[in-house]
Amino acid sequence: MNPKKIQVHSEIGPLKRVLVHRPDKGTARISPKYAEELLFDDIVYLPRMQEEHDVFVEVLEAFLGVGNVMEMEQLLFEALSQDEEAKQDMLDMIVQDEELPSSVKEMLQGISDEALTQVLITGYYEPEDYFLFDPIPNFIFTRDIAFVVNDHLVITKAAKAARSRENFLTRFIIWAHPIFQKIQKEEKVVNLNKVDLFPPSKKGESVYLEGGDAMLLHPDYLLIGASERTTPHAIRSLARALFEKKVVKNVVQVNIPQDRSFMHLDTIFTQINTRDFVCYKPIIVDGMSSNLDVFRHNGEVDTYLSVRDFIQAEINKDARFLLSGNGESPYQEREQWTDGCNLVAIRPGVAITYDRNPRTEISFKEAGYRVVHAYDLLKAFKDGIILPEEVKNTIITLPSSELSRARGGSHCMTCPIERR
Repeated sequence: MNPKKIQVHSEIGPLKRVLVHRPDKGTARISPKYAEELLFDDIVYLPRMQEEHDVFVEVLEAFLGVGNVMEMEQLLFEALSQDEEAKQDMLDMIVQDEELPSSVKEMLQGISDEALTQVLITGYYEPEDYFLFDPIPNFIFTRDIAFVVNDHLVITKAAKAARSRENFLTRFIIWAHPIFQKIQKEEKVVNLNKVDLFPPSKKGESVYLEGGDAMLLHPDYLLIGASERTTPHAIRSLARALFEKKVVKNVVQVNIPQDRSFMHLDTIFTQINTRDFVCYKPIIVDGMSSNLDVFRHNGEVDTYLSVRDFIQAEINKDARFLLSGNGESPYQEREQWTDGCNLVAIRPGVAITYDRNPRTEISFKEAGYRVVHAYDLLKAFKDGIILPEEVKNTIITLPSSELSRARGGSHCMTCPIERR
């Protein structure tokens, strides 16, 4: 299929290809009783959520091209016909993980790839009107399932059982789909489930790492948040694997509070331009309840008291920090919760966020950015008023009444596999 390279050298290089997943009908099955178990803070209205996600995808397609915004459901469907042995292994793992009888696997083997794709993602087998699995509503957050570090792809390991099927599906897609075959042959896939543990595993040490905690700020610097969802043991294990492959020279462990409000590093910090970072001031700037350990490829370790101190010392001495809620309480707490810090850069200075964080928008405007709603920008593209390549220093805001209730922003909903 697509012979293009899989490579990402930064958080802000021009985005060329990205993985997304549209909220599927499994999300409509979340009940108040099981919302917390499925990692949602609320039940959502699926039709509106899908409409908002469609706008998000339309914006991405306007800048990247339709074929470069790749839907995980479609990739799974295409992969199912590529490798029968891998398909059977994947079904074995899912049936075992879900603690279902072997007859379920026999049933799954007998249905079409189209029907199998649907049941694996939504949990619902329509011909029999049967709910086989729980839904996986967090599959819309494709950032968490994998991430690219320079020319290597890291398959993550989710901390919560509600996301384990996402991991099985992702591993299968990366193993079987043609677009990933080149990096497979070149041994440029790092599966966290298979890395050697460092230090050697001891009883009680967990190994979990999710992509929302990983950010490549420079080809030589990979930041990983030690958070509610990512463990220090996993960070050290991945660091050793990447150092052995000479993928990156420094892995930076950012220690943040083990709190639902800050579940991933990208909930409090993202980069949108060469020197501009959007952040939650108390943790990133002030260093409250956080510090950094910089693991060097030569075995040395350095420590900083805040992300700001580290960035200004080793990434960009002229770095600016644009603050959620404009750095004022209670607005900074409110707008951090509604993903005011969680942006994905399309290219340097052009980024996407939600439309419900007005105090954070003040920070953008004071820093010289234009803030424009996605509806208005898409209309301007349609009317020929401006071309996507002409957009500069712009923050694009998305409709977000339902998407934001899932507790993940535009950075969470994108897994870039190619930036230039």
